[in-house]
Amino acid sequence: MTASSSAGPSPAGRSFAVVLNPQAGRGLARRRWPELEAQMRARGLTFSLVAAASGPEAVARVRALPPEVAVLAVGGDGTVGALLPALVGSGRPLGVVPLGSGNDYAGMTGLKAGHFAAALDRLAGDPHPVDALEAEIVAGDRAGERRFLLNGLGLGFDAQVNEAALRAPRQLPGFGRYLWGALGTLGRLRLGRAEVTVDGRVLYAGPSCLVAVMNGTRYGGGFLISPRSDARDGRVEAVVGGALGRGGVLRLMGHVLRGTHLGRPGVFDGTGGTVTVRWDHPTPLHLDGDAAGRATEVRARVCPGALLLFGGAPA
Repeated sequence: MTASSSAGPSPAGRSFAVVLNPQAGRGLARRRWPELEAQMRARGLTFSLVAAASGPEAVARVRALPPEVAVLAVGGDGTVGALLPALVGSGRPLGVVPLGSGNDYAGMTGLKAGHFAAALDRLAGDPHPVDALEAEIVAGDRAGERRFLLNGLGLGFDAQVNEAALRAPRQLPGFGRYLWGALGTLGRLRLGRAEVTVDGRVLYAGPSCLVAVMNGTRYGGGFLISPRSDARDGRVEAVVGGALGRGGVLRLMGHVLRGTHLGRPGVFDGTGGTVTVRWDHPTPLHLDGDAAGRATEVRARVCPGALLLFGGAPA
């Protein structure tokens, strides 16, 4: 579905392609589109609407846009992630209106779901370069797959929680679904042996409950898994939970909520340009919050300044 509006000149003479994921936030993006549309018209923004239910469809439509048209993604982290193949390295600016189940990258930059004025205010400024990640599944269910990521990836407990959260009660918000999934997953906790290298140096090797490789700071609706991350510094962060049992993981979750876990016993972190994670058995993997099967080896590298983002400086 494509619609158009022209109510006057847009900021800096820009026009926008609004990519709306009607399924984002379990239909929240579709339900609130009329309100967002009204605010865009009131601001005199020139835009066209692209409603795309799948990533490949959205990517194809964005790639076909004239070069001067910017993109406004309406949805969650998954909606933004699906557009990255058409945006990374293209020079085409991206704006975000968070209306998904997970809005962690937008939240890191200070945006809140449904706060349209703050998101639209950013379109009046200049976009800024931010880093992206390129992840490759070296071995596992989807070996050979490459994905651009904006926020990050995880293996082990956090990926299991991500899968469980999909089964949470519909009325729970994104953070509530993640917490519901975490408490249910604790009873099935299984440690595997992981080896994590950063720029070829071993950061950790041993029993592990989880490994997160992050460009952003948070996931799960507000868990500050990588509080030192800066999406503009040309580096990727690795955070590893070591040989922690159920009680240790529960305590770790409490510290992650406040971002106070780094440096605590059983937690290891490092930063560099590339991170490789190897696991001794097929382990659940998520990519920007999307379940990606099981993997035994994943490699991620940072792509410095590869994306132009309105309001790109983290809050």
